[in-house]
Amino acid sequence: MKNFAGQVVLVTGAHGNVGAAVVKELGARGASLVCGDAAPLSQQCPDNMVAIGGLDLSDPKDVGHLVAAGQERFRRIDALVNTIGGFRAAHVTNAALSDWDFLFSINARIALVVSAAVIPAMAARGYGRIVHVSAGAGLRAAGGTAVYSAAKASVIRIVEAIAEEQSDHGIVCNCILPSTIDTPQNRTAMPDADHGAWVTPSSIAKVAAFLASVDAGGVTGAAVPVVRRHGG
Repeated sequence: MKNFAGQVVLVTGAHGNVGAAVVKELGARGASLVCGDAAPLSQQCPDNMVAIGGLDLSDPKDVGHLVAAGQERFRRIDALVNTIGGFRAAHVTNAALSDWDFLFSINARIALVVSAAVIPAMAARGYGRIVHVSAGAGLRAAGGTAVYSAAKASVIRIVEAIAEEQSDHGIVCNCILPSTIDTPQNRTAMPDADHGAWVTPSSIAKVAAFLASVDAGGVTGAAVPVVRRHGG
């Protein structure tokens, strides 16, 4: 299914578990890809990909460099899929301001900065798709997740605002709310959990692919739960 043929998608967090799954899914569907991450990325890229590592995607200058590289190579960016996020446990009574700064930077600030970087050119063309990966915790906090949940809730609010602000410019903006993601890191942290009930990165990637596609034009401002394995 090559429903992304001719489409250019910017994927942030491309080195991570979810980001790599999104890159694989969209590549298989024929997308041209602009990949960015804080981690080093391979310089040996296929013709349909630009990859830049070592970026601080909370910094508008670094994000601007990534967007400019994509536009120089492909002349436009049709969609953004932002998979960057992070978690730290912190109770209200012992949360440090450094926890607040870290979690809001890696979750909410990056969502804001990367969105702001792609919107002007999308609005000028009258077409765009923006997808952020938030979390189910953005809807309700559990004990020890006060700061994390607040940061993920902020991503949802940013998405809602973009959806309203860009409704007349052909841009739709949505986010995905996974439950616990099946990653090596989470398996190490929670060895006794029921891993079979967790969401796989590939399941998230399939939802992201729909929301980033031409077919998603009627969906905007939505927070879409993904709570089990694809096909499960």
